[in-house]
Amino acid sequence: MIKQTLCLNLIVASFFLSYTGNAQTYAEKMGFPAGAKVLILHVDDAGMSYEANEGTILSMEKGAANSCSVMMPCSWVPDYFSHLKDHPDTDAGVHLTLTSEWKGYRWGPVSGRTVTPTLVDAGGYFWPAVRDVVMHGDSEELYLEIKAQVDKFIAMGVQPAHLDSHMGTLFASELFLEKYLQLGIAYQIPVMFPGGHATWIQQESNASTLDVDQLQAIGKMLWDAGLPVLDDLHTDSYSWKIDPSIEGNDAAIQSFKTQKFIETIQLLEPGVTQIILHATNSTPHFERISPSGSLRKGDMLAMMDPKFQQFLVDEGVILTTWRELMERRKQVK
Repeated sequence: MIKQTLCLNLIVASFFLSYTGNAQTYAEKMGFPAGAKVLILHVDDAGMSYEANEGTILSMEKGAANSCSVMMPCSWVPDYFSHLKDHPDTDAGVHLTLTSEWKGYRWGPVSGRTVTPTLVDAGGYFWPAVRDVVMHGDSEELYLEIKAQVDKFIAMGVQPAHLDSHMGTLFASELFLEKYLQLGIAYQIPVMFPGGHATWIQQESNASTLDVDQLQAIGKMLWDAGLPVLDDLHTDSYSWKIDPSIEGNDAAIQSFKTQKFIETIQLLEPGVTQIILHATNSTPHFERISPSGSLRKGDMLAMMDPKFQQFLVDEGVILTTWRELMERRKQVK
């Protein structure tokens, strides 16, 4: 059991000294074949809206997506949990949420704004941008809030498959990252963290400020704490904007997004990688929330595309889930 307060610099320093740079992927350590591409096709933002819930369900039940996470502060969480209770094997985790980024539809802390006053703006809602959270947020209040979100998930009758971070807020500050890791280890819930070769995440424009040695040192710490670790993480699909010329043309949007996912997977290195998507069955009503409706619907349509599903088979891609990774990690001595 680790101490309640982590110091990231000490973690990195101590584990880096013992890290050997072993080329074996975490996928191999968990019993997957050497050289295999093992994927989690992960849907963010369940619980945000009815359309997000519907897109998540369609992408997982009629498509290739196989994992998701829920935004516990949002209004449509009870609707999604009614689905989870009927489908208890769903690989669903907690999308730890500390921002409220849309203008007309907003949410605030599960723990209550009087408990976490540094996490909210004058209206009592979460700050709209990650930089605002970093500027104003107290890390101890942040821990109370992310713990409250996990506790609410569990109290609703489902054990989280994993933890991850909405808009990457928990990766934006060393202190925030410490609290994220602390929570996952304390609850023995896997945390989304690219602690292996981290090839793709290091190339992305919004990649972690940690270098690959630091990522690997923290990955080793999580592994030694009994949790599974990702080799890599792909977060860039939200930047695949829909050309205005194909707006409203579902077939063209599906073709574009399917090809982008295929090209991405072809470029991935072996190991277990999570690809983040935002599958939403967008409607004109959703456009009142966010201008990203076509982009998100494209992710849903790509997951449901028979061409994409056949590509995964032809490419020999192995699909896994966080629940499976945790079970595999338990079997490793």
